[in-house]
Amino acid sequence: MAATVINGTKSVKQDDIVVAFLGPIGAGKSYFIDLLTGERDKRAGHSLRAVTKKIEATRVQHSSLPDRDIVLVDTPGFDDSTKSDMEILNMISEWLRKTYKSDIKLYGLIYLHRITDNRITDYPFKNLRMFGELCGEDAMTQVVLVTTMWEKVKEEVGKAREEELKAFYWKNLIDKGSNIDSLRQATPEEAWRVVLEIINKRLNKGTEAGIRTEPGGKLEKQLETMKYLLAKAETSNDPQLTKEVKKEYDRVQKEYDKASLADPPKGSLWERIISFILRRPAKPKVAKPLMANP
Repeated sequence: MAATVINGTKSVKQDDIVVAFLGPIGAGKSYFIDLLTGERDKRAGHSLRAVTKKIEATRVQHSSLPDRDIVLVDTPGFDDSTKSDMEILNMISEWLRKTYKSDIKLYGLIYLHRITDNRITDYPFKNLRMFGELCGEDAMTQVVLVTTMWEKVKEEVGKAREEELKAFYWKNLIDKGSNIDSLRQATPEEAWRVVLEIINKRLNKGTEAGIRTEPGGKLEKQLETMKYLLAKAETSNDPQLTKEVKKEYDRVQKEYDKASLADPPKGSLWERIISFILRRPAKPKVAKPLMANP
């Protein structure tokens, strides 16, 4: 079956295997998907400017899973001069929220990073790391941190940078269960190896266990989540991040102040993302035993 672009979320089916790609601009998300679909240069550009402006999903098949469709979700890159990271995360969470309503499972998140970056800063990982702080081990085991563009560096240089990522910038995520991989050769075979490993990991658990959470939470929980995020941002020495999180916190606080129990809002940005990733089936209610009449 040829690759098919999916418009919106209504065309995503319940038995689709959904894999999302995240990362900064220029990390190769669109190029990675071009390798998987066999459509070289269809999505990817040739500069560090943003190519993907919105959430784009593509349906493909692989010979190892003849009875299942795989949906590859391309997302706008972080560190975009035209959109804040918070706006981009909001776009991603909204897409996830809509698929959640149709009981769609997200099988994994692939976060891409250029191994060619000779000056690694904390900035590109702040959203993913903060996401990991909140989500915990259950969700972070679904994340694969993949380095790209190995053909453009010497092997020993790439290995040294990879070790630095593991020891410092990705350590917290690795401790929570995230896996590390690398696209050493930009070939369809290598790209599929990375994707199939995360898919098979889920399928081999024998429970058809995609990443699922309960939708939304009470406003009190949303506000508590945003308070935590704001506290983390204020200690990050990143004024722009603090400003963005404060704006979202004020929005949730405003909704909390005016909301009634009968009409709660859809949920804050991070609450929607976290609820999607950590969704668990609700525990059945146990009926209380009836008291015998004296």
